[in-house]
Amino acid sequence: MRAVILAAGTGDRLRPHTDDTPKPMLVVGGKPVLQYNVELLREAGVREILINLHHRPDAVLSYFSDGAEFGVSISYAYEPELLGTAGTVRNAAHFLGDEDFFVVYGDNIATLKLDDLMAYHRSKRALATIALFRREDPRASGIVDVDASGRVTKFLEKPGADAVFSNWVNAGYLAISPDMLERIPGTTPCDLGRDVLPRLVVEGLPVYGYRMDGDLWWIDTVPDYERVKARFEPTPP
Repeated sequence: MRAVILAAGTGDRLRPHTDDTPKPMLVVGGKPVLQYNVELLREAGVREILINLHHRPDAVLSYFSDGAEFGVSISYAYEPELLGTAGTVRNAAHFLGDEDFFVVYGDNIATLKLDDLMAYHRSKRALATIALFRREDPRASGIVDVDASGRVTKFLEKPGADAVFSNWVNAGYLAISPDMLERIPGTTPCDLGRDVLPRLVVEGLPVYGYRMDGDLWWIDTVPDYERVKARFEPTPP
């Protein structure tokens, strides 16, 4: 299996931590956030990974190199101008081939089992399957509503307080069919949460939500980063 890890964001809300460091390379529990995702993919049987880069790309390249040290093969796609999350996936079509694949937002940490997500995705014959996490305040995420079968009936990216209809959010881990690539517009930047997933749902295409059992830690702001670092600090003897 193959995967794309989205790691090109500039992390403006995390400055000054991200002045010289890409957001996914911020260290939590002794290793970069991006490493948690590489390891999570490897545990699910993924051996070929494409990482997109933009801000301070050398930090990622020098740490991961070709991925051999981490048990995977890593390729890179540098974006002088950001393509957006969907634009990056469309641009990786040559790498992804004709099998189902993962898309991972490289600035989160999660404990879900990606092989279970993929099995669910295939059982539903879905175009895309979104790992869902229940978040008390979902306004900073893409919120999702599903029917009894798990099919997504609504998707709204970063809703205002008066537009919240669900506490289930896009956790940033998706299983995707290669058939979805042709449904990503050629315009750039193009975003999965704002431009692609909501449109697929409105068109009645098979997008599903997988309610994950594990934990999710997001690192969007400096307080988020401090909280997550404290959670992953080693317990004193």
